Amino acid sequence: MNRSPLAPKDGFPDLPPVGGVRFAAVEANVRYQGRLDVMLAQIEPGASVAGVFTRSATRAAPVLWCQDALACAPEPGEGFAILVNSGNANAFTGASGRDAVTALAQAVAQTCQVPQRHVFLASTGVIGEPLPHGRITDKLGALQAGLSPDGAKDAAHAIMTTDTFAKGARGEVVLDGVPVTLMGFAKGSGMIAPDMATMLVYLFTDAAIAQPVLQEMLSDHNDTTFNCITVDSDTSTSDTLMAVATGAADMAPITTRDDPRAAPFEAALRALMLDLAHQVVRDGEGATKFVEIQVTGGQTDASAKTIGLAIANSPLVKTAIAGEDPNWGRIV
Repeated sequence: MNRSPLAPKDGFPDLPPVGGVRFAAVEANVRYQGRLDVMLAQIEPGASVAGVFTRSATRAAPVLWCQDALACAPEPGEGFAILVNSGNANAFTGASGRDAVTALAQAVAQTCQVPQRHVFLASTGVIGEPLPHGRITDKLGALQAGLSPDGAKDAAHAIMTTDTFAKGARGEVVLDGVPVTLMGFAKGSGMIAPDMATMLVYLFTDAAIAQPVLQEMLSDHNDTTFNCITVDSDTSTSDTLMAVATGAADMAPITTRDDPRAAPFEAALRALMLDLAHQVVRDGEGATKFVEIQVTGGQTDASAKTIGLAIANSPLVKTAIAGEDPNWGRIV
């Protein structure tokens, strides 16, 4: 597959290790042959986990599982695990899909020695086909054996489907004299539209942040980053955005957004999210242009967003941009 002409010129970034989390990836032949297609992240006790998911009425089984798991208010005193496969979305699979999710969560919990409700799952790929989850559980031993703080690059490649390049980003911020690391990776290429695009995004930081605060930050900045991108106007069954704050940095936890450290951390988090959101657009299937729409004079942010998306999703505007015809009447 040819790499998108809009891909970052420097390739995949050098993602720094984040204390408290390790990664591994393997070839499980879920659908693809001869490529990484399953990734595991194991997170040490003490972390906070937050998530935002598609609001589609046809959410895939792993999305429903993750929403239920987060609703159970996970205890930071226990560890966590994230398992993602590409090649099969486990969507529109009914009872078979639910059974596969339960089996995977049980197997990961046993392998990683974490509570079953501390296992978060995602699947991406073909819709409507049963997930051959046995191929994944057979590889859990190899995944655990391969866990490494430096394994994020392989993990990012393992979650790709029609992507032409792996997407990663990093950031740093100093909070009251304490250096804090942020990094993340994403997949997404087609079926890209707000709410939230057919994408998977995983963000990690060693900052110490209370779970409710991390959830608020993630939800708010999702609205101005991932929920503001569009490629082909089509939404998806499997959108998943998760953030993990491991608490490994030598700092007191941020327990409120009024904490003076919260604002600089949020700025770094949003910058990381915006970088990855832009990379998803740049890898839109067949994309040759990257366009940012700025709306001024709107009475509210919501009205400005409505106007911006009406322009961005217009086939007339898209054809004018693709054909490099400056026909501003189409925008009007």
